[in-house]
Amino acid sequence: MKARYLVLGLVGLSAVVVAKDKDTPPPRAEVFQKVIDCRAIGDAAQRLACYDTQVARLEEASARKEVIVFDQAEVKRTRKGLFGFNFNDLGLFGGGDDKSKEEGVNQIESTVRSARQDGSGKWVIIIEDGAKWVQIDTTNIRSPKAGQAIKIRKATLGSYFANINDQHAIRMIRQN
Repeated sequence: MKARYLVLGLVGLSAVVVAKDKDTPPPRAEVFQKVIDCRAIGDAAQRLACYDTQVARLEEASARKEVIVFDQAEVKRTRKGLFGFNFNDLGLFGGGDDKSKEEGVNQIESTVRSARQDGSGKWVIIIEDGAKWVQIDTTNIRSPKAGQAIKIRKATLGSYFANINDQHAIRMIRQN
C-alpha cells in the first residue's frame, strides 16, 4: 500500500486561504516545490546534488515547523479532533472537496468528562479529548454524568446533535 502525504507550508497558509477554486490544488510550500523541481534536471549528478540540497532545506524547514508533513492517518485523526469547527473553506485536511465529504467525519463518539448547567439552564459538556460543547436549544434531558457515552453528529446551520447516554438529542455547538 502506497502512503500518501500532505505537506502544508505554514508560512504560506494565506495562499491556501486565497485558493478558493475547488479544481485548483492549493499551492505547494516553496521549500517542497524546490525538491519537486529537481526532477527536471537532466544530468544525474546535478539532479542528485539538487535533491541533497533541497531535502536538507526541507528538513530544516520541518525542524523550524515552517512545513509540517501529515500522512492520511494523521489527517483523519486531526479532522476528528477538529470536529465541530468549520475549516472546509480553507481546504485544509481534505475539507471542501467532494472526496472529503465521502471520507469526512460526520459524527464522533466519546465519553463525557464533565457536565454542568450554565446560568440559563443549558448544558456545557466537556468530552474526553477536552472539546467543550454548549447546548443551544431548550430540550430537557437527565443530568449527564462523567463517564457516560456521548455521540455527536452534524445537524443543520452549523449546529450538532448530541445524544448522551442514549437520551434524545440536544442541539449543541462547539466552543473551543
